[in-house]
Amino acid sequence: MKINFFKPNVTTIKSMQKLVLSEVENGNILVRDEGEMSTTIRSYTAVKLDDELAGFIALHIHTPILAEIRSLVVGSQFRHQGLGTKLIEYAIAEAKELQLKEILVLTYKEQLFKKFDFKIIDKESIPNPKIWADCIKCKHFPRCDEIALLKTL
Repeated sequence: MKINFFKPNVTTIKSMQKLVLSEVENGNILVRDEGEMSTTIRSYTAVKLDDELAGFIALHIHTPILAEIRSLVVGSQFRHQGLGTKLIEYAIAEAKELQLKEILVLTYKEQLFKKFDFKIIDKESIPNPKIWADCIKCKHFPRCDEIALLKTL
């Protein structure tokens, strides 16, 4: 099993959308159209397993202090192999390299992020209104049931 991390380009977007489709449909991940993914493509890191797209994560920078982990997905046939953990580790390392101070995540997988010392916070305390602009796209809006967690670097 050969794991290959890479920065996707715009030609990867269709494959990424296909991989995340079931999670978007069940409301676990926000839909991102091709245009939005194109403008934020630099925030994504993807992983191939044996030359097949297996998953991806986005580290979206909001301020010089704060980034948000978004769109963490591992294809169903690649789960339970530690790829989600490896993608989170990659995003944390990237945030440190960029000298960010905090990473936010809104998730249903709180235990996964707690393993990385993310702490639960009140959603009302999230400091950046730009984050909330995404919420309108969510099928659960305005009754958000995700858990907000923050990691201090």
